[in-house]
Amino acid sequence: MQEMVKVAVDAMGGDYAPVEMVRGAVDAVKLRKDIKVFLVGQQDTIQKELERLAYQGSQIEIVEAEEVIETAEPPVMAIRKKKKSSIVVGMNMVKEKRADAFVSAGSSGAILVGGQVIVGRIKGVERPPLAPLIPTEKGVSLLIDCGANVDARSSHLVQFAKMGSIYMEHVLGVKSPKVAIVNIGAEEEKGNALVKETFPLLQNCPDINFAGSIEARDIPHGEADVIVCEAFVGNVILKLYEGVGATLIGMVKQGMMASLRSKIGALLVKPALKKTLKSFDASQYGGAPLLGLNGLVVKTHGSSKAQEVTNSIIQCVTFREQEINEKIRKKINGGSYGV
Repeated sequence: MQEMVKVAVDAMGGDYAPVEMVRGAVDAVKLRKDIKVFLVGQQDTIQKELERLAYQGSQIEIVEAEEVIETAEPPVMAIRKKKKSSIVVGMNMVKEKRADAFVSAGSSGAILVGGQVIVGRIKGVERPPLAPLIPTEKGVSLLIDCGANVDARSSHLVQFAKMGSIYMEHVLGVKSPKVAIVNIGAEEEKGNALVKETFPLLQNCPDINFAGSIEARDIPHGEADVIVCEAFVGNVILKLYEGVGATLIGMVKQGMMASLRSKIGALLVKPALKKTLKSFDASQYGGAPLLGLNGLVVKTHGSSKAQEVTNSIIQCVTFREQEINEKIRKKINGGSYGV
């Protein structure tokens, strides 16, 4: 009998919860028969959405969590006080091995705090990083860290590089992924104190394929598979990436509707353009895993729609099948992992 991968989904987190979270879960189980989804949240609200979608299967189960952690709440206090919130209940399911993974579009701060306090770090991991996949000219790259550790040390960045390499090799199938550190120039002597301190450590790390520095303008070209930085820099890169992408798409659409001639041209190029723009749609790659925990926690955008929720759930299957946490545990603690 096929083993089910059990994913707890925060049905109450995100701008479009619970509608898009529930729809994403339903779409996921329709695509995969090896997934069991636990929708964590207010039962009556979730049940109404399932009925609206006419879902009656057995791959989705509701887990009651009457409280909701709002985005503006102080994360530490919220995790401590709201024990019956969807985030805390879902993470406890991972901690107690009742779920293999937890997916949420809710409060980033609460997810980061809950991941470390409730699920806990793998022994030897100093700081778990958030690691989203970002679209590039050559496919995707892993941006690590993009939001968890704004004041990282050099030893943290070295671990990020190791964990990111494992993820890219075993989840994305990239052999010997190329690792680069974000810098303001390609020269080794450039950079702030953190980059200058980290560069030689990465250069002498036998566990990674280090390619040196990468400037921000080279990231969209896919010049590296794993892009290492502390979370302040990573978050700026990610938000600028998203903002420029959305602006360019909007401007292209506006230009195509400017005149009759441009409208005719738009009809001719629409199929090719649609395919190209889809490749730069970050939602198709799922959410950002918080690497280095004793269980999988995936943070999706607060504005996630059903597609991103679905892809984040399916993402958890590969993570489990490839035993990513076990590989990280061995690598961080001096062992080795097989291909």
